Amino acid sequence: MDVTSWVTEYERAWRAQDVPALDGLFTPDAVYLRSAYDDGLVGLPAIRDFWSDDQPFTMTWEPVAAEGDTAVVRVEVHYGGAEPHEYRDLWIITFADDGRARRFEEWAHWPGMPGWSSTDPGASD
Repeated sequence: MDVTSWVTEYERAWRAQDVPALDGLFTPDAVYLRSAYDDGLVGLPAIRDFWSDDQPFTMTWEPVAAEGDTAVVRVEVHYGGAEPHEYRDLWIITFADDGRARRFEEWAHWPGMPGWSSTDPGASD
């Protein structure tokens, strides 16, 4: 598992809107969860349909853990455009033997997210 190469290619493909590159990133039967309680997108066709996003963005990331076939990556994405917004994510990626992701979980947080406060994490907005 080469987490750095995988995330670098994911970011490159996302910036370029290179949807065919997903074949090299995800297994044909991969599961892609967009949030903690998401039912998940199952299979490359569903991931392809969802994945394309042409909004300009900046992205920083760093791996925080890797063990066996699973890695955790901390990601921060800032979108520009008419309505700028940002996300801080944890990605949990489970890799197949060939280096492609067979499971991708995204745990996204953003400023003003309901139920989160900078002073009291348990407070509701």
